[in-house]
Amino acid sequence: MGRVSQAQAEENRRRVVDTASRLFREQGTHVSVADLMKAAGLTHGAFYKQFASKEALVDEVTAHAFDENARRNAAGLERHDGQRDAAQRALIDAYLSVEHRDNAADGCPVAALAIDIARGPEGREARRTYAEGVADFAAFLAPAEAVAGGEGGEGVEGGEGGEGGLARLCTLVGALVLSRATQGSPLSEEILAAAHAALTEAG
Repeated sequence: MGRVSQAQAEENRRRVVDTASRLFREQGTHVSVADLMKAAGLTHGAFYKQFASKEALVDEVTAHAFDENARRNAAGLERHDGQRDAAQRALIDAYLSVEHRDNAADGCPVAALAIDIARGPEGREARRTYAEGVADFAAFLAPAEAVAGGEGGEGVEGGEGGEGGLARLCTLVGALVLSRATQGSPLSEEILAAAHAALTEAG
C-alpha cells in the first residue's frame, strides 16, 4: 500500500479534529482514540501519525471549537449589519433554544467542555485557550452601549461592559447546562425560558 500524500494526510488530520470537536462536546474528552478514529473513518494507528498524544488533540480541538464559535459570532454580527444589539438578541434566542440544548455536538464549547477543562491540569494549553475563548465570548456579549462608550470592548477586565458581558455569558451557559441536566423534565424548558426572559427583559 502506497504512502499517504501530504494533501491526504492534511485532510485526514482535519477530519480527526472535526470529528473530535463534535464528539468531545457531545460525550466528553474521555472518548477513546479507537472510538474517535472509527467515527472519523480512519484506522487507530493513523492517529499517532498525526498527533503526539490524545492531550495534544484535546488542545487542538479546544482551539478549533473556540475559533468556530468566534466565526459564528462574527457572522451573526455581519448578518445584522453590525448592529450589536440585534446580533446579541439573535444569539440569545438560538443559544437558549431546545435545538441548541439537544445538539451539544455542534453547540457552545463553553458549556460543553467546561467540566473536562476544569478537571485537567492548570498548566494545560487547553485551559489557557478555554479561558481566552470565554473572555472573547463575554466581550462579544457586552452591552452595545458599553462597547460604544469604550468600556470593556476589547476584553472583560475593562469595567461595566466587561462585567455585563460576563453576566450574560454566565446566565446563558448556566441555563444551558441545567437544561441539559434536567432534560426529560418540564423544568428543562422552564429554565431556558426563564433565562431568556431575564436576558431580553434586562437587555
